[in-house]
Amino acid sequence: MIRLLIVDDEEKIRALIKKYALYEHMEADEASNGYEAIEAVQKEKYDCIIMDIMMPFCDGYTATKKIREFSNTPIIMLSAKGEEYDRIKGFEHEVDDYVVKPFSMQELMMRVKAIIKRTQNASFDVFTYKGLTINYSAHIVEVNGKRAHLSPKEYDLLCYLVKNKNVALTREQCISVVWGYDFFGDDRTLDTHVKTLRKNLQEYADCIVTVRGVGYRFETE
Repeated sequence: MIRLLIVDDEEKIRALIKKYALYEHMEADEASNGYEAIEAVQKEKYDCIIMDIMMPFCDGYTATKKIREFSNTPIIMLSAKGEEYDRIKGFEHEVDDYVVKPFSMQELMMRVKAIIKRTQNASFDVFTYKGLTINYSAHIVEVNGKRAHLSPKEYDLLCYLVKNKNVALTREQCISVVWGYDFFGDDRTLDTHVKTLRKNLQEYADCIVTVRGVGYRFETE
């Protein structure tokens, strides 16, 4: 059964989301601030986290940054702010989706299902190139036997590039596949993720080749 963590300082909103989650046959735990969310994710395994931004003690951005140090659990960010800057900031903090209040509960549940389906729909193959290994079923990337701690978007981007090895992929293709049709942002977000992904791949950073005027290509010898 799908298990959610609902993080919001407003009890009524948590209760409403939980009500719809239960209707969709999902389990749901609650947290009233970022600190509680971090503790919950450290103790339990969740399929998706629904996280509000504006909360006392520890906001959604801070909690997400801390959670990303040890977990790739998909995060949907909730916010009353709908400006492009705020959406970009959310994606730069490695959230997987961004929903602006007020929102439709039906749409929120559909977004939850879509994200979970995408993250769980990896093939059972294992890609290996020298000391670089991608275990799709386990959602794990290793470099020379040590686990690389990638954000969900970095992982999705790497998998997309690898599965299209030696093919030049346009920026539009990368954004469409990794972020989805409702992406709000620009090429800077993609470039930032490529930069951090290369850093995490260490000596295999050069496998991600920049194709000028086009996009990126994953290349092996």
